[in-house]
Amino acid sequence: MLLLILNVIFVLIAIAMIALILMQRGAGAQAGSGFGGGASATVFGARGSSNFLSKATKWLAIAFFAITLYMAWSATHSARPVAPGQQDLGVMGQVVPPAPDTAPKIPSAPAQNAPSQVPAQSAPVPQAGAQPANAQPQSQQQAPSQPAPQDKK
Repeated sequence: MLLLILNVIFVLIAIAMIALILMQRGAGAQAGSGFGGGASATVFGARGSSNFLSKATKWLAIAFFAITLYMAWSATHSARPVAPGQQDLGVMGQVVPPAPDTAPKIPSAPAQNAPSQVPAQSAPVPQAGAQPANAQPQSQQQAPSQPAPQDKK
């Protein structure tokens, strides 16, 4: 409740400070006439006694900083410590993880079993040491010879 009231006062002070600062005349407002007329001894003019606007701005700034420091202090002291493994996830904290037993099952790859019977239409398997009928003897099996590339110089 106190922080709600302080937030409202905080916003009102900020708006009042903006309005008071914009209503004040800047320190360099007479600088243009000072250069030409020589009416001022300094560039920005002599600083006389402060008026109501500058005093009000000063006290509003003090109140603004005091409320800011108090709200920061109360925010750090009212924070609850987080237990290990339990941290604030923000929006992602609303996502409910699936239970381990209801997790979708990923099917495994089917086993690659070798066929137990060879189909009758398949080609006959050659026996060890036997050569196919159209095979040439090893002495005649040679890779086709190609001429070696010649270097062009």
